[in-house]
This record gives sequence, structure tokens and C-alpha cells, in this order.
Amino acid sequence: MTDSHNAQSPLQGRDLIAALGVVVIWGLNFVAMKLSLRDFTPFQLGAVRYIFAALPLVLVVKRPQLPLRWLLYYGLAQGVGQFGLLFVALQAGMTAALASVVMQTQLFFTTLLGVVLLQERIAGPLRMGLALAAIGLGCFALNFVAGDAAGTTLLGLALNLCAAAMWGMANIITRKAQKAHPHYDALGFVVWSGLVPILPFIALSWIFDPVATRGQWLHASLGAWLGAAYLGWIATVLAYAMWTGLFKRHPANRVAPFSLGVPVVGLAAGMGLLGESITPWQWAGIACVVAALAVVMFGGRWLPRAVDRQPG
Repeated sequence: MTDSHNAQSPLQGRDLIAALGVVVIWGLNFVAMKLSLRDFTPFQLGAVRYIFAALPLVLVVKRPQLPLRWLLYYGLAQGVGQFGLLFVALQAGMTAALASVVMQTQLFFTTLLGVVLLQERIAGPLRMGLALAAIGLGCFALNFVAGDAAGTTLLGLALNLCAAAMWGMANIITRKAQKAHPHYDALGFVVWSGLVPILPFIALSWIFDPVATRGQWLHASLGAWLGAAYLGWIATVLAYAMWTGLFKRHPANRVAPFSLGVPVVGLAAGMGLLGESITPWQWAGIACVVAALAVVMFGGRWLPRAVDRQPG
């Protein structure tokens, strides 16, 4: 199959199955987090997740050929920052269903960080997407004013947004590492950077977890351990490898739109498997955020280009 044919044709066969599989895996990710947090503290779950993500693959996957500082930066931003804050948010007051949507605001944090740190410019579709996302966040805030939180708290929402911002920072680090070392191995990067958050999470657990909970992981249920293994092996290593493979074989505009399915699966899983509910204001916010993502992904086809160079 030629590159030009790949650029025009939709995903088919095993690649289509892989794309849908990643969407389902990442959508169920949030349910696995919620279930595991019943037995682990957020910092314990962070340490266990990355132990699973790094082992045993670190023994067989070669370290990527780039300076160690990039592994350190990414491991701290994506591991301790993104998932540490997300786990605390889910415990502080955030449903798995709503968290799966709020985390998608990482696209807009990535854009804003790109403007500040990389001097990138915001194209027309991104401006419209940012406006829609801001309206969506306003709807989430109005939900608390209305007094119908449905299992969420303002602190949980704020921490969830901070987690999305740290995901954006991790994206910027990946972009800069790719620019400086364009031929590094992506799977090795994920596996070896997974070693970085383990000790910080253990330290955070020792410092901040109540004394009575420090040994909680010793009594965690089989379901909690399976959830942590899912987060490490399936949602991190397997899904990332599948997703990266799709981007290697197909243009980004054929693969990226599938990510819109992640919050859909997350919503369905949270409501169907955990019995979570969504308020009218939350539905309005969700609609705005999903619409914002759609505008960013497909807006270039409908709107004239506002700038010569889009972030990316």
C-alpha cells in the first residue's frame, strides 16, 4: 500500500480493530482506577501502576538512545504529575465518567503550553475549540452552583484539570525530545520512563498517607491488583504500542479522531459499570468539550487556515 493511498483510505482490518481496541482500553481505564482506589491510596496506586508498567519489560526492552534527563522529565510530568493528580482527584470527588471527559482538555493545555514554551501560534479551529472548552468548564462550575454535584466536588474537578495540564506538559516534553532525538524508540521511552515515578510515589505515600493506610496495599483485594495490572500493562504499554503503531502506518488525521471515542466509552463505562450519574449541567459541559475536540480535529476541513503553521 502506498503512502498516498494510506493518506486517503480509512483504517481497515486489523488496524481498525487496533484503533477501536485502544479506545475501549483507554475508556475503561477510569473504571479500573476507581475500583483500584477502593483498596489503594492514590500514591500507592501510582507506585504499583508504574511497577507493572516498567516490569518485566525493562529487562528486555532497550533503553532509548537519548539523554536520561528526557526520561526524568517525562516520568515526573506524566507519571507523578498527570496520574498522581488524577488519582487524588478521583478520590477527592470525581466520577470516572466525568473524569474521562475532563482529561481530554489536555489538548487545549498542550496548545496553550505550546504557545508559551514553543512560541507556536493558535490556528482558527483551535481558537474556536478553546472557546467551546471554556464554555464547557463553565457548565461544570455552574453544576456546583446549582447544588447537584452527583458525586463530584470542586476540588476533584480542579485536581482533574491540573492532571490534564500535566498531560499537556508531558506532550510538550515528548515533542521536544522528538525534535532533539527524532529516532528514539517510543516503546522504550514509555517503559524506561516508567521507572521514574516509582520512588517519588513511594515517598509521597510515606509523607502524606495517614499512618493507618501505609500498609493498606498489603491487604488489597485481587480485583484491586488486577486493576493496577490493567493500568500498567494494558492501558500503558499495550495500548500505547498499538496507538504508536497506527501513527507510524497512517496519517495523523486518520488516527487522531478515534480519540473522540475515549470519553464516550468512559461515560458509558462509568454509568453502566459503576452506576454513576450525570447532571444536566454536566451533560452540557460534556457536549461543549466533545464539540471543542471535534472542531480542533476536523475544523481545518471546514474553516480557512488562520495561520501558516499549526501547533504539532
